Amino acid sequence: MNTNENFYDVAIIGGGAAGLAAAQALGRSRRSVVVIDAGQPRNAVAKGVHNFLTRDGVPPLELLRLGREELAPYGTEFRFTRATSYSRGVENFEVTLEEGAVVTAGRIILAAGIRDTLPEIDGLEAFWGKNVLHCPYCHGWEVQDQNIAVLDSEFAIHQALMFRQLSDSITLYVAPGREIEASELEKLKARGIKIVEREIIAVRGSDNHLTHLGFADGTEDQVDALVIMPRFSAEIPGLTELGLQTTDHPSGIGTYVSTDEFGKTEVPGLWVAGSLREPMAQVVLAAGDGLRVGAMVNADIIESDIQRDLTAHRAALPVS
Repeated sequence: MNTNENFYDVAIIGGGAAGLAAAQALGRSRRSVVVIDAGQPRNAVAKGVHNFLTRDGVPPLELLRLGREELAPYGTEFRFTRATSYSRGVENFEVTLEEGAVVTAGRIILAAGIRDTLPEIDGLEAFWGKNVLHCPYCHGWEVQDQNIAVLDSEFAIHQALMFRQLSDSITLYVAPGREIEASELEKLKARGIKIVEREIIAVRGSDNHLTHLGFADGTEDQVDALVIMPRFSAEIPGLTELGLQTTDHPSGIGTYVSTDEFGKTEVPGLWVAGSLREPMAQVVLAAGDGLRVGAMVNADIIESDIQRDLTAHRAALPVS
């Protein structure tokens, strides 16, 4: 038994859906857990979380509050701060927090989530998560039957075809001279998707609601919603010193942390859960992944406990 009051079986970096679900799995297995959370969830700008059974439409911060509340019976501790650096000894990790405190843990689950880098369009950020969106499953219902614009990107054709089932009025804005493969162009025409060769350089609106797209010649188009494709970035400040690296996702959507199928990295004792290892995961999938990773970490600790007790048991046997 470790008597260090700042020692935990598991330190979880990130208090979103994945981190809280992992904490719940571990807490219910009587593991000591600390969740280190900087309080900046990626989806905080959104009005509600969707496709989360029994919680559809709940505000993101409310979902996290409910999650923390559910963890109370299991003794989970929270540090509302940022982890800035990490080191690893023979058996445990040391995590240094922003204010200088240090916590020690036998295992780490990294569940801090990814970050969205938006296209460089003047005024865009103010409407992100409102009626500037990227996922039809997350927010498509809310813009059904509206006049929806799709911003040119590597994934724009796919997005336009996805959103078409939600509205008859889809316009794909592409860069002048953009070449679209004949097979893709045929699909767009067959689905009645309008193609406009104009580069969007700015957007404007009111009350956090985008209403107009602006072009270089000073003209504008009125729209009800804009679909974009951000670049997803896995940010792991301080962890590179442990040997953990990010890599380009095979789909081309950004960077992620490569793990085995259960979230285990090549760094002994270090695991990853949620969107950091699956950038396209919605909130409910991130929570499910956190549960699975938490269970796998618990299994790893069980195996360590067995080996420790076997060693002690054999040492106590009389010498024949």
